[in-house]
This record gives sequence, C-alpha cells and structure tokens, in this order.
Amino acid sequence: VQVVESGGGLVQPGGSLRLSCENSGITEEYYGIGWFRQAPGKEREAVSCLTNSDGTTYYADSVKGRFTISRDNTNNTMYLQLNALKPEDTAVYYCAVHIGANAHAMAYLIDPTYWGQGTQVTVSS
Repeated sequence: VQVVESGGGLVQPGGSLRLSCENSGITEEYYGIGWFRQAPGKEREAVSCLTNSDGTTYYADSVKGRFTISRDNTNNTMYLQLNALKPEDTAVYYCAVHIGANAHAMAYLIDPTYWGQGTQVTVSS
C-alpha cells in the first residue's frame, strides 16, 4: 500500500486549502483512511477520518464545520478541504490508511499501518 499526500502550503488566516491523498495497492473494501496532523512540540492528533465501505466520517471538534473529508474512488484519492484556516491549524498533515478499521477506530484506537510522507500546512499573515 502506498499513500501520497499533496496540496499543502502557506495561507493567510481565514483562507482555504485542499489536501489530496492518493492511495494505491489496497484490495480490501473495508478500511479507514484519514488525516492526522502534528505541530511542533505537540502530539499527533486525528483531524478527520473516513470509512471506505460506507462513507462514515469522524471530525475532531477543533475542525468541525471548517474541514470536509471526501473521496473519489474512481481515482483512489481522498481529499480534505480546509476552510476558515487558523494559525493553530499549522502542522504537518499526514494521510494514513488502516485495513479493517472504521473512521472512529482510526481516530481513537488504532495506530494506522500505512502513512504518507506528510505535507506542511502553514497559516500565517
């Protein structure tokens, strides 16, 4: 399984970005895919996750109403739309996949098996 992120960058507060996560090599139907982030000096946190088989989602409280996770199974790509960005959203964002997990399990219980290399999101004026 390979996971590759793209779409990070520098944006002003209140701005928007869209992150992409292209995955390959997954043959199972039931898996979780999601976004995690880690800021300097802070622990990694789950931002948003999605269950591939039924589309159920998880969002961290800090991003609800601002971020939207979606997928396009025709091109094996998952997206995270980031709106109304705040300086505290600054972090390296990682895409992850775990076979056999749903969105909430990925967010709370499981250390995902497959990770991308990360993409930097910086929110600053």
